[in-house]
Amino acid sequence: MRIAKILGLLVALVGLMVVGGFVFILTSYPDVAPAPQIDVARTPAQIERGQYLAEQVTVCQTCHTPRDYSMFAGPIKQDRLGAGGERWDQSMGLPGVLYADNITPAALGEWTDGEILRAFTSGVSRDGTALFPLMPYHAYGRMDVADAEAIVAYLRQIPAIEHDVPDRSLDPPLNLVVRLMPQQADPQPVPSTSDELTYGEYVTTIAACSACHTPLTTDGQPVVEMGYAGGHEYPLPTGGIVRAANITPHEASGIGSWSREQFIARFRAMNGARESVAPGAFNTVMPWTDYGKMTEQDLGAIYTYLMSLPAIDHFVVRFTPGI
Repeated sequence: MRIAKILGLLVALVGLMVVGGFVFILTSYPDVAPAPQIDVARTPAQIERGQYLAEQVTVCQTCHTPRDYSMFAGPIKQDRLGAGGERWDQSMGLPGVLYADNITPAALGEWTDGEILRAFTSGVSRDGTALFPLMPYHAYGRMDVADAEAIVAYLRQIPAIEHDVPDRSLDPPLNLVVRLMPQQADPQPVPSTSDELTYGEYVTTIAACSACHTPLTTDGQPVVEMGYAGGHEYPLPTGGIVRAANITPHEASGIGSWSREQFIARFRAMNGARESVAPGAFNTVMPWTDYGKMTEQDLGAIYTYLMSLPAIDHFVVRFTPGI
């Protein structure tokens, strides 16, 4: 009888600890600062910089605009710029169903500039909801403040498109754990372009190249020791699976044999490519048509940074056709 009472007390204690932890997470997280009170200027130069970043470097519009996968690399549908609605779910290895939000003024009209900035740099929405890092806010949080504000200025003036996007649905326990994921932005100043290695690290970081090109564990965490070594799988809407390439400087399985000129030429060759792709044929989620418009300086700096990384021998089968 005494043992039963002790066991009952232990079960009750564990239950209280679980409930207490649940309440603590709900009331204490996400743990980031309030949205800054800022009023972003919208000068032509600032909007131009924001457009370049959002469309060619951080490629915000690649995820927040529907893509046409009947064409190679799934170019975005320009008439739906920023309207959102793209779906990612369990078939892609995600723990739930996620949708790209509408980021046009039709949806962000009531948001302050600071709330927009905090969302994509710290991972917290206007209403305090913790965002899932499918949007790589951990990378965007390293962005220079002026660059982040330029993106806000750009988003404020794109055409407003009325489009209601479904709410996400995260599987448990992720629907609770997601509250722990946002982190306070740690903005870094844009390095001098004369220091190409450091500048290249900055551009590569805010372009979130590692988000796609670093393998993930079964619980969705990046395998740090395999940074940029590729292999992450992406099911294609048209059938088959494409995998992120190894972009470390390994001579055989990475890009170690590429010259700087070849690297830049690869992006330039895909700039504006619009070849049609048959269902089930090779395609890619890599937004070549967007990245291909980056400046030669930025692409060259990315190359310099990637060549400084450890060379990892990791052969990647780039495509498996659908059955």
